[in-house]
Amino acid sequence: MSKIYEMRVYRCLPGRLPNLLKRFENTTLELWKKHGIRQAGFFTTAVGESNQELTYFLEWDSMADRETKWTAFMTDPAWISARAETEKDGQIVGNIVNQFLVPTAFSSVK
Repeated sequence: MSKIYEMRVYRCLPGRLPNLLKRFENTTLELWKKHGIRQAGFFTTAVGESNQELTYFLEWDSMADRETKWTAFMTDPAWISARAETEKDGQIVGNIVNQFLVPTAFSSVK
């Protein structure tokens, strides 16, 4: 069975993208490691609708795998504390859009 990929797009409030990148690099990725969350790539927008976006992909074994690990991460006191600390000067992300994707038979990613 194919993996499931979650594409998440975070549109930041004006000027806040550097804060989001710093939070991922210094905090979020370590917490994901703790919870077994696997990233499959991070991207900023060079050309497109907004250069204030971070797009990234997560790899899951199943929707149940996602539910278990994501819930554990989102309720982790270390994440709740870190998020509050990084947003003490104001909200960073204006909105989040996510999609769950399944590779086609001919995809280079399985």
